[in-house]
Amino acid sequence: MRKLTMQELNRLPVADFKATPKSPVVLVLDNVRSLHNVGAVFRTADAFALEKIYLCGVTGQPPHREITKTALGSTESVAWEHTATTLEAVQRLKAAGYQLVAVEQTTGSVLLPQFQPRPGHPLALVLGNEVFGVADEILELCNVSIEIPQLGTKHSLNVSVAAGVVLWDILTKLDVFDPHGQE
Repeated sequence: MRKLTMQELNRLPVADFKATPKSPVVLVLDNVRSLHNVGAVFRTADAFALEKIYLCGVTGQPPHREITKTALGSTESVAWEHTATTLEAVQRLKAAGYQLVAVEQTTGSVLLPQFQPRPGHPLALVLGNEVFGVADEILELCNVSIEIPQLGTKHSLNVSVAAGVVLWDILTKLDVFDPHGQE
């Protein structure tokens, strides 16, 4: 076993990446304060070829040194948009037919392994503030809330880590890619 070389990874240039079909998923960041988290989410969105990221409210926007440091260039490859409020983004996505899914621990949340995305329907994952989570007014508009099962004492994951876990699970269920890297 050996690590693959950069040439063997067959990475697309940014212009080619932008022209390729995207996964039918957008991320909505609801007032995420950490610029490092924002950068990490950009990198994850690039890895999974997501459609777009909505940066809402106080969520930082590129270009910013701290975002760029963590994003490793993915702010150039991933489409993004800033909205003054999360409500604005969520209402627009709902009107466009997106299934709105909050990643949040709620009284009615569905555990991630039991969640089944609707094939052929676009999905918007809403990820909340590092302290307060997804705002209550946004939860009310979501179709469902999903929760990542956890075994530790904190019952909390970093927002960028949660994004990666949820995206891997959902995109696998949507058969977007083969988990062994062969299409």
